[in-house]
Amino acid sequence: MRVAVIGAGIGGLAAALRLAQAGLDVTVLERGPAPGGKMRSLDVGGLGVEAGPTVLTMRWVLEDLFRDCGADLGARVRLSPARLLARHAWEDGSRLDLFADIDASAQAIRAFAGPREAEGYRRFCARSREVYETLEGPFIRDDRPSAVDLALRIGPWGLPRLWRIQPFATLWSALAEDFRDPRLRQLFARYATYCGASPFEAPATLMLVAHVEQAGVWTVAGGLSALARAVADLAAERGANLRYDAEVARLVVSGGRVVGVDLADGVRVAADAVVCNADAAALGAGLLGPEGAPAGERLEPQERSLSAVTVCARATVTGFPLAHHTVFFAPDYRAEFDQILRERRLPEAPTIYVCAQDRDDACAAPEGPERLLLLVNAPADGPERPTPPEIERCATNLRTRLARFGLSLSEASPAVTTGPAGFAALFPGTKGALYGRASRGSTATFRRPGARTALPGLYLAGGSVHPGPGVPMAALSGGLAARAILSDHRSASTVRSRGAAMSGGTSTP
Repeated sequence: MRVAVIGAGIGGLAAALRLAQAGLDVTVLERGPAPGGKMRSLDVGGLGVEAGPTVLTMRWVLEDLFRDCGADLGARVRLSPARLLARHAWEDGSRLDLFADIDASAQAIRAFAGPREAEGYRRFCARSREVYETLEGPFIRDDRPSAVDLALRIGPWGLPRLWRIQPFATLWSALAEDFRDPRLRQLFARYATYCGASPFEAPATLMLVAHVEQAGVWTVAGGLSALARAVADLAAERGANLRYDAEVARLVVSGGRVVGVDLADGVRVAADAVVCNADAAALGAGLLGPEGAPAGERLEPQERSLSAVTVCARATVTGFPLAHHTVFFAPDYRAEFDQILRERRLPEAPTIYVCAQDRDDACAAPEGPERLLLLVNAPADGPERPTPPEIERCATNLRTRLARFGLSLSEASPAVTTGPAGFAALFPGTKGALYGRASRGSTATFRRPGARTALPGLYLAGGSVHPGPGVPMAALSGGLAARAILSDHRSASTVRSRGAAMSGGTSTP
């Protein structure tokens, strides 16, 4: 059986690896020069700066992938556990470090905001654990369910637990049950942005991110782009053919099913099944041909997840003790999201995330310039807006805002800035949205496409489909796509065998 995989993001790579391990003839077609998709590195002054995700959670997802394919993740990629999750700062000068250890974080919160808030944090951790444990088996690991399917999978004994995780509350309102300090509500509400959503609209179930982080966060030697290369290398070892600078122009449909893809250079790649690891919005916009459009999504501006403005830099840092991850919070969180999502413009005083990629738990600065990724949230309206002058002002404002916290950057090389227009060019059809459909309201997660589509032979993987965005989730989606292809192939083979009667009353095996 021949399978073509469109895109070498982690979802496509995971699908390709599992299918190649199963003995299928797999070709991965990637329009860029290297694997990884959003797990990418940019050259800044001769050094690679990670420009996408910066840490790995849910390590078991990648461990399972490698083990199932006869390899050991730890032997292929060097992972280091993070004790310090992130440092958080506010304009009033207050700071709070959170740790992978709940007791250590509770002690830090007690010193930061008092004993009541520390107890509220422990309650929040227990709730986030319950959310994760309720959803892991029937939702995260399994095929996309409807709300009714999810209830049936959980079963009657689990329905009270499902109700307790507050599926109809927003994350912001749910946090009020555990935290009175507005800074702590702001801190834990930030988990909504991990899925590209506003905490004022995202479901309370996203508090499960807290449990995921407490279960372990790992940095990857060489960055997440090195992890993508390791998966690609293993797929190649298992027989997959990975072709870079190979842009897919359209799906080839014959007899009501997908039979291959046409490349932009005119070459046709025949296939019995196609895994589309492009954003579902690219399909929905008809960028791979009109036949595939119904399998994708056409999102209104308010349905798109957040975009971003990122700055990859090499700079000497003074004045503020950066951790590997540091978050500088906006003075008015609601105003920040109103400006992004309602007014569709860059916020005046944004929350700024900084990844100091050469620092570990000790937070010691390296000698000389260090590699930095700076990020602020932005509306997904590229390429029309924000305009280049607005992006330039944003990058300048970002440095001015950091100076208010005492952080100064002396840049050793010209920085590389990417805005919504740049992300829209990298990921066609998205308008710059980095996470597909926004987690907006209690039903949004059930509206993401699943692995199977109504077009026979076409399957989906990636962060824009079930179970959602993020490296481990996208890798799981690739596994779901591979499982669906193998299951459908076995079913089709069984049907063909049963129908192939021979004279004498015997049939082919």
